[in-house]
Amino acid sequence: MKSWNERLHSPRPHQVKLAPMNMAGMKEGQIMLIPTALMVDEFIREIPAGTSMDIKTMRQKMAGKNKAEISCPITTGILLRIVAEATWEDYEQGAPVSAMTPVWRVLDATATTTKKLSFDAQFLMDQRKKEGILE
Repeated sequence: MKSWNERLHSPRPHQVKLAPMNMAGMKEGQIMLIPTALMVDEFIREIPAGTSMDIKTMRQKMAGKNKAEISCPITTGILLRIVAEATWEDYEQGAPVSAMTPVWRVLDATATTTKKLSFDAQFLMDQRKKEGILE
């Protein structure tokens, strides 16, 4: 089984295509970005310390950077989990928090992805608190 970091570095390219259906705020026929895990990772790393962004806004901004109207909600959620789990792997291996992808700037206690994580989400909440991100 691949590690989360191996999944993060998958060579699969991103795609931009027409959305096949209406779903999670996405309309059929919109130009849709299907990002990669590294694109999600890089986007999150650009969010300034002490600020947060909800997943919907992240999807919209990522789409705009890639000449699309919307990012696929399902794929983005899966990739966000990969980024979070890879971040946790780094933490478990002793990486300093300052070197990790700050997924806590996107994931809060209410995010669906947060509830699917294999580790205690308290780690994310602690990092949010350290950065002054209020719930």
